[in-house]
Amino acid sequence: MMPSTARALAAAALVAAAAALALSVDGVGATPETTCAAAAARDRRVDYGFCVSRLSHHHDSPDADTWALAKVAADVGVATAGDAVYDIKALLATKPPGDAQARAVLEQCQRLYDAAESAFAEAYDAINRRDYAAGKGKAAEAASMARRCDDAFARAALRPPPQVARWGEESAKIAVVCTAITDLID
Repeated sequence: MMPSTARALAAAALVAAAAALALSVDGVGATPETTCAAAAARDRRVDYGFCVSRLSHHHDSPDADTWALAKVAADVGVATAGDAVYDIKALLATKPPGDAQARAVLEQCQRLYDAAESAFAEAYDAINRRDYAAGKGKAAEAASMARRCDDAFARAALRPPPQVARWGEESAKIAVVCTAITDLID
């Protein structure tokens, strides 16, 4: 067996074991690592490294089961969209008044990220009351708001500022993570 094949098989076995562990006993003893591995095994769109990084830094993660980690993912989405609004407000404060088209797109994006922040908060609330379908729907809605911001820049033939592009990518990723973890308990 080739060394690269052996490593690939070992990695696959590790992911399968982590997935089984995360799903055992209704998520008791879940960690960001095991839960993200299970989510990535279930949904190939999940970025394992991103998932672990973002969930591990949340104050509720150390004692969380799978259900609580789904809520943590939604809460990270709230923070991500909130950070986008903050950065967009800062950009608007520095945009010269003569740059009307860029200003209009940024203002539209600010409204969209405000809505994304609310949608992630509603996803958190829905998951908290164990209405998983609604939670996943709200996470998808939040990701859609971020995509609409990107689309607004594209329609205006403008390149989004790097920080705005970053928040769009992170909003989409955390929405996928939230949905995939919710699928583990749904």
